[in-house]
Amino acid sequence: MLRFEGKVALVTAGAQGIGEAVARRIAAEGGSVVVTDLQEDRIKALAAELGDALAVRLDVTVRDEVDAAVAAAVERFGRLDVLVNNAGGCIVSTVPEDTSDSEWHRQLDLTLVGAARCIQASLPHLVQTRGNVVTISSVNGLAAFGNLEYAAAKAGQIAMTQNFAARYGGMGVRFNVVAPGTINTPNWDNQPDTLEKFKALYPLGRVGRPEDIAAAVAFLASDDASWITGHTLPVEGGVLTGPGLLDLTPTGPFRKDY
Repeated sequence: MLRFEGKVALVTAGAQGIGEAVARRIAAEGGSVVVTDLQEDRIKALAAELGDALAVRLDVTVRDEVDAAVAAAVERFGRLDVLVNNAGGCIVSTVPEDTSDSEWHRQLDLTLVGAARCIQASLPHLVQTRGNVVTISSVNGLAAFGNLEYAAAKAGQIAMTQNFAARYGGMGVRFNVVAPGTINTPNWDNQPDTLEKFKALYPLGRVGRPEDIAAAVAFLASDDASWITGHTLPVEGGVLTGPGLLDLTPTGPFRKDY
């Protein structure tokens, strides 16, 4: 399938894991890809491998860098059709009652406000192309898996997406969310035992792969989903409905290690 032929996608945090898989999937389906990340060497290598691609260093917490990345995309390819908001992460390690204001601000600035900055910068171009935004949230934004600050930021992404979808639907711009469960990315390289334990929580018997998320993103970002907006698609191996969820406690495996 060449669902993205003639289209341009900007992917944040594209150096590895989910972002890299998304960039590869869109390129494989004929799209031009702007890959952004703080890891310049990795995205330059990926862009060279993809061919019709551009690598741009981007810190989503810096508005000038966000504006510059979008401008570079449009300057290179002449348009922008898809924004994939993948940048974010769990950067708070304290228990919730000890989280400082500065830690709250750091988490929200990276994961929630960073996504908002990218949407704001992209919107004028997405309106022109009747494009769309897919934001990578998390099951943490849908259920109580711990990491309260991260979960709040991810839930905020979902509410933000619904509001953007309602506001800009009349202009033909769609906004959707993919909410992954545990995905085997390089972030877990030093915790193989934890990943193995998590398998028991998933009715499908495994944790996810970046390609699982990329497939969902490609669907929502394509014209196959032209009548879908404001939607959150959990891609989580059944963890939200499976018996493993019932065994979680505030000091259980997710609260301790995830």
